[in-house]
Amino acid sequence: MKVFFNNKKTLVRYRTFAWLFVLLGVFIILAALRTMTVDRERWINLSKTLKNDSVPLPAIRGNILSCDGTILASSLPKYKIYMDFEAGDSLTRDSIWSANEEAIYAGLSEIFPDMSAADFKARLENGRHKTRGRRHVLIYPKSIDYNRYKAVHRLPVFCLPAGRGGFHVEPVNNARNHPYDRLAGRTIGDWYDGKDSAKNGLELSYDRYLRGVDGLEKKQKVRSSNINLPSVKAIDGNDIVTTIDVEMQDVAERAILEQLKKYNSNVGVAIVMECNTGDVKAMVNLSKYAEGQYAEMKNNALSDLLDPGSVFKTASLMVALDDGVCDTTEIIETGCGVVNMHGAQMKDHNWHHGGYGTINMAKALEQSSNIGVSYVIDKYYKHDPQKFVDGLNRIGITSDLRLPIKGSAKPRIYGPKERKKIPHMVWARTSLPWMSIGYETQIPPISTIAFYNAIANDGVMMKPRFVSKVVKDGEVIKEFPPEILKKQICNKDALKKVQTMLTHVVSRGTGKPARSKYVKIAGKTGTAQISKGSAGYRAGGVNYLLSFAGYFPVDKPKYSCIVCIQNTGGPAAGGMISGSVAKKIAEGVMARDIVLRAYEAHDSIHSLHPLVKVGNKKKTEQVFAELKLKGQHYTSSDIRLAGYRKNIMPDVIGMGARDAVYTLEKRGMKVKLSGRGKVIAQDISVGSVITKGTKCTLHLN
Repeated sequence: MKVFFNNKKTLVRYRTFAWLFVLLGVFIILAALRTMTVDRERWINLSKTLKNDSVPLPAIRGNILSCDGTILASSLPKYKIYMDFEAGDSLTRDSIWSANEEAIYAGLSEIFPDMSAADFKARLENGRHKTRGRRHVLIYPKSIDYNRYKAVHRLPVFCLPAGRGGFHVEPVNNARNHPYDRLAGRTIGDWYDGKDSAKNGLELSYDRYLRGVDGLEKKQKVRSSNINLPSVKAIDGNDIVTTIDVEMQDVAERAILEQLKKYNSNVGVAIVMECNTGDVKAMVNLSKYAEGQYAEMKNNALSDLLDPGSVFKTASLMVALDDGVCDTTEIIETGCGVVNMHGAQMKDHNWHHGGYGTINMAKALEQSSNIGVSYVIDKYYKHDPQKFVDGLNRIGITSDLRLPIKGSAKPRIYGPKERKKIPHMVWARTSLPWMSIGYETQIPPISTIAFYNAIANDGVMMKPRFVSKVVKDGEVIKEFPPEILKKQICNKDALKKVQTMLTHVVSRGTGKPARSKYVKIAGKTGTAQISKGSAGYRAGGVNYLLSFAGYFPVDKPKYSCIVCIQNTGGPAAGGMISGSVAKKIAEGVMARDIVLRAYEAHDSIHSLHPLVKVGNKKKTEQVFAELKLKGQHYTSSDIRLAGYRKNIMPDVIGMGARDAVYTLEKRGMKVKLSGRGKVIAQDISVGSVITKGTKCTLHLN
């Protein structure tokens, strides 16, 4: 018996099943897409309702403190605020909401100025009319502090209990607060709020001390609600005490920021270090991110590997003096400022003025003569250049400082022996003379200042220290004592000669802009053209690294300081650009140690009594009575009260600029200032009739 199959019917069945499977696959994909997009918030909220027997109990992260215990970074509770539009009696809540709707939006906008009332209205109305996700509507996208949370909690509807009004919060653990804003920001480091991890700086390097150990808490049902009961107590993090001095940091940052803005510079670095301990008291890293705007975006002080320029000449001559191959009286013929050095032109910065002619080695460093320094080094080390590089290693300029902060770079100075092991690096006849003046070397600013700090510290090289100890509840858990890297960088005779030359650099050489009448400073200026990597030194505009490295006060060195500023184009003068900043830093730092008594400022011209300018005479007399100053101690000239009418020009001579401007602008006048200090003259005489908009120039001195 033969059985015949109908092939056409069979193919129809196959096609039908195939299309069914295709449609099923499309449906699954669409359902998955809907879950990931449209229903995403619903499933997230649903997952939050799942009950766990135990949940983590986060530890509080430790504080970062300055050297005197001032808080630089701390963990403060922060919150995210939500609205539940299905909580409690919806009729009561909605009626209160409708009656106070505009006040709610206006109040939120006042608390959070970055969002308008219209923005809050759109955000909350959208959440209010959702079909899903109405129970967890985020009111403001960022985490907020306690004060803002309490301000929101006082608004209509939000002031009701969570069960009735729907307003509720979620704490954000370990949110970091910086009381001094971004002061020493890159040194202190940053923190990822959402990721519970440190980004950089001391936050990252000392994370194991700061983090603490999370605990565990169990959920237990009590009546109709769940409460959390700690089962394993969290161990809060330790505090770390840094070497940073807030006042010194502020002085350094203000000084370098002013100079960066003045010359529209690209990068500014400043480090202040304590000589005998190596403590880093201030470290500034400012980079330009917009026209006239600067911020700490990279730790340039520790990571920038650039040719240091003329600040390196000190190390070169120290090697020669330590080896005893020459003395500071060595006579050098620099000619007209341009000489042929193994087929390449070596120029002094004053070559277009005829050069320095015949000078000695001390004068070569004093005036930062490229020819003078390179001549000495090439003369005594050209037959054995490796001996010179070994000498640099010996005096500590190439030392690996083993700094605890991530991203710190080691100096790169390669002699003939080292270059043989590195592909594409060759030692040319010009390498030695150019290396001696700070080229073909890459040294981060922290290594340069560690070397100059050793010169100030009688030859003892200290490791830069950023953290002195770890504390917990007032008790010291771990100490990081000062660490000596080299007991002596060179012999005593060579050191004394170098110290004398550095003093002369500032008193009569290229470092004159760093000279101060208040504090005696020693140091060396540096100007180097920055290479653009594979593009070389002459690709497009010329970039310069302008530096000053030194120490103060000279007689008993207490602090060392380096300032490095990167400029595009001129002026290319390390003394003028960076030396003047170092002077301001030194004066600001040392001014803290000056304590003057009032009688020391008294002379035959000035009075110890306050000069009262504007105010009520009776109140003034009351103040003088409280100060136990008798009537004969002050006269009508001591108390010049502005008792003039608004249309009469007052006497503002002797006032500070702020008080004088306030006094005149209060009368509707337009004020122009000439000079700085106190008002010594005004171009409208006292008692003259004035009107609103009258222009007045005040001369200050």
